[in-house]
Amino acid sequence: QVQLVESGGGSVQAGGSLRLSCAVSGSVFRLDNMGWYRQAPGKERERVAVITTGGYTGYIDAVKGRFTISRDNAKNTVYLQMNSLKPEDTAVYFCYADLRATRWSDSRDYWGQGTQVTVSS
Repeated sequence: QVQLVESGGGSVQAGGSLRLSCAVSGSVFRLDNMGWYRQAPGKERERVAVITTGGYTGYIDAVKGRFTISRDNAKNTVYLQMNSLKPEDTAVYFCYADLRATRWSDSRDYWGQGTQVTVSS
Protein backbone atom coordinates (compact mmCIF):
# COMPACT_ATOMS: atom_id res chain seq x y z
CA GLN A 1 0.00 0.00 0.00
CA VAL A 2 1.41 3.36 -1.02
CA GLN A 3 1.77 6.04 1.62
CA LEU A 4 3.19 9.54 1.50
CA VAL A 5 4.58 10.68 4.84
CA GLU A 6 5.32 14.36 5.33
CA SER A 7 7.46 16.07 7.91
CA GLY A 8 9.02 19.44 8.60
CA GLY A 9 6.11 21.78 9.16
CA GLY A 10 5.94 24.17 12.07
CA SER A 11 5.76 27.78 13.17
CA VAL A 12 8.28 30.45 12.26
CA GLN A 13 8.50 34.21 12.18
CA ALA A 14 8.40 36.11 8.94
CA GLY A 15 11.71 35.89 7.15
CA GLY A 16 12.45 32.46 8.54
CA SER A 17 12.91 29.14 6.80
CA LEU A 18 11.42 25.67 6.89
CA ARG A 19 12.14 22.50 4.96
CA LEU A 20 9.36 20.06 4.19
CA SER A 21 10.00 16.42 3.31
CA CYS A 22 7.69 13.82 1.83
CA ALA A 23 8.70 10.18 1.53
CA VAL A 24 6.83 7.63 -0.56
CA SER A 25 6.65 4.19 0.98
CA GLY A 26 5.12 0.93 -0.15
CA SER A 27 4.88 -0.60 -3.58
CA VAL A 28 6.07 1.78 -6.28
CA PHE A 29 6.50 0.54 -9.84
CA ARG A 30 7.05 3.93 -11.40
CA LEU A 31 7.23 7.37 -9.82
CA ASP A 32 6.63 10.36 -12.07
CA ASN A 33 5.91 13.97 -11.12
CA MET A 34 6.00 15.00 -7.48
CA GLY A 35 5.02 18.26 -5.91
CA TRP A 36 3.43 20.35 -3.24
CA TYR A 37 0.07 22.01 -2.84
CA ARG A 38 -1.13 24.24 -0.05
CA GLN A 39 -4.47 25.29 1.33
CA ALA A 40 -5.00 28.33 3.49
CA PRO A 41 -8.13 28.80 5.61
CA GLY A 42 -11.06 29.82 3.46
CA LYS A 43 -9.10 29.42 0.22
CA GLU A 44 -8.90 26.78 -2.46
CA ARG A 45 -6.00 24.38 -2.63
CA GLU A 46 -3.29 25.66 -4.96
CA ARG A 47 -0.30 23.95 -6.47
CA VAL A 48 2.90 25.51 -5.15
CA ALA A 49 5.65 23.60 -6.92
CA VAL A 50 6.19 20.57 -9.10
CA ILE A 51 9.24 18.56 -10.11
CA THR A 52 9.53 15.97 -12.85
CA THR A 53 11.57 12.79 -12.78
CA GLY A 54 14.23 14.56 -14.77
CA GLY A 55 14.41 17.45 -12.35
CA TYR A 56 12.48 20.10 -14.23
CA THR A 57 10.68 22.40 -11.82
CA GLY A 58 7.78 24.82 -11.82
CA TYR A 59 6.51 27.28 -9.22
CA ILE A 60 3.64 29.64 -8.69
CA ASP A 61 4.66 33.27 -8.94
CA ALA A 62 4.04 33.91 -5.25
CA VAL A 63 6.94 31.64 -4.20
CA LYS A 64 9.43 32.03 -7.05
CA GLY A 65 12.85 32.94 -5.76
CA ARG A 66 11.95 31.91 -2.20
CA PHE A 67 10.97 28.23 -2.42
CA THR A 68 13.00 25.40 -3.94
CA ILE A 69 11.64 21.97 -4.74
CA SER A 70 13.98 19.00 -5.08
CA ARG A 71 13.79 15.23 -5.05
CA ASP A 72 15.88 12.21 -4.27
CA ASN A 73 14.82 9.49 -6.68
CA ALA A 74 16.77 6.82 -4.82
CA LYS A 75 14.75 7.56 -1.69
CA ASN A 76 11.44 8.35 -3.42
CA THR A 77 11.40 11.61 -1.49
CA VAL A 78 10.52 15.17 -2.42
CA TYR A 79 11.55 18.28 -0.51
CA LEU A 80 10.41 21.86 -0.34
CA GLN A 81 12.91 24.37 1.00
CA MET A 82 11.03 27.51 2.00
CA ASN A 83 13.03 30.67 2.65
CA SER A 84 12.01 34.26 3.37
CA LEU A 85 8.66 33.03 4.60
CA LYS A 86 5.76 35.47 4.72
CA PRO A 87 2.54 35.38 6.76
CA GLU A 88 0.64 34.73 3.53
CA ASP A 89 2.52 31.43 3.19
CA THR A 90 0.57 30.15 6.20
CA ALA A 91 -1.33 27.06 5.09
CA VAL A 92 -1.52 23.30 5.28
CA TYR A 93 0.98 21.90 2.80
CA PHE A 94 0.25 18.64 1.01
CA CYS A 95 2.69 16.65 -1.05
CA TYR A 96 1.59 14.51 -3.96
CA ALA A 97 3.13 11.92 -6.21
CA ASP A 98 1.95 10.73 -9.60
CA LEU A 99 2.83 7.06 -9.65
CA ARG A 100 2.00 3.53 -10.68
CA ALA A 101 1.94 1.16 -7.73
CA THR A 102 2.41 -1.97 -9.88
CA ARG A 103 3.00 -2.69 -13.55
CA TRP A 104 -0.70 -3.47 -13.86
CA SER A 105 -1.90 -0.28 -12.16
CA ASP A 106 -2.97 2.95 -13.77
CA SER A 107 -0.97 6.03 -12.94
CA ARG A 108 -2.68 8.28 -10.42
CA ASP A 109 -1.98 10.88 -7.76
CA TYR A 110 -1.33 9.91 -4.17
CA TRP A 111 -1.44 12.47 -1.37
CA GLY A 112 0.24 13.09 1.93
CA GLN A 113 -1.73 13.85 5.08
CA GLY A 114 -0.74 17.51 5.16
CA THR A 115 1.54 19.48 7.43
CA GLN A 116 0.79 22.87 8.96
CA VAL A 117 3.06 25.82 8.22
CA THR A 118 2.40 28.96 10.24
CA VAL A 119 4.29 32.19 9.63
CA SER A 120 3.83 35.01 12.12
CA SER A 121 4.56 38.65 11.44
